[in-house]
Amino acid sequence: MKTTFAAERLIPAPAHVIYNCIADYRQHHRPGGFLPPAFSHLEIHSGGVGAGTDVSWVLDAGGRQRTIRATVSEPEPGRTLVETSPGLETTFHVKPAPGGSVVTFSTVLDEPGIGGILTRLFAARLIRPIYDDELARLDAYATRHASKAA
Repeated sequence: MKTTFAAERLIPAPAHVIYNCIADYRQHHRPGGFLPPAFSHLEIHSGGVGAGTDVSWVLDAGGRQRTIRATVSEPEPGRTLVETSPGLETTFHVKPAPGGSVVTFSTVLDEPGIGGILTRLFAARLIRPIYDDELARLDAYATRHASKAA
């Protein structure tokens, strides 16, 4: 059973600055960068920036920890980045807009059986606050980086 949820935010920074923050797991897309405390134990297995990156982390959602290992692709370099792992796909999309850029995070969870039903009932309530926190942190982080680059 597939469950999809998303979050979006207008960030007052150029799209290329925001996208660079999202695509760079070595410098920015990590704990100590813009990721909230729900993400920990990030390990880069190969790559580290954009397509071809193989990365793992631990996500703490609702007191339950889950280790995720994903491969990164860039269907639209500079605009869309996708993390793919078994049963889970998260897309980061950055679009220039008046006043900055619109950033969208969307996740598709695919779990069979009763797990899929429970995911459909509860995942959005657990993930939404994490996404809101991550987008707020990305906003502050990218805005700081944009002002340094200016």
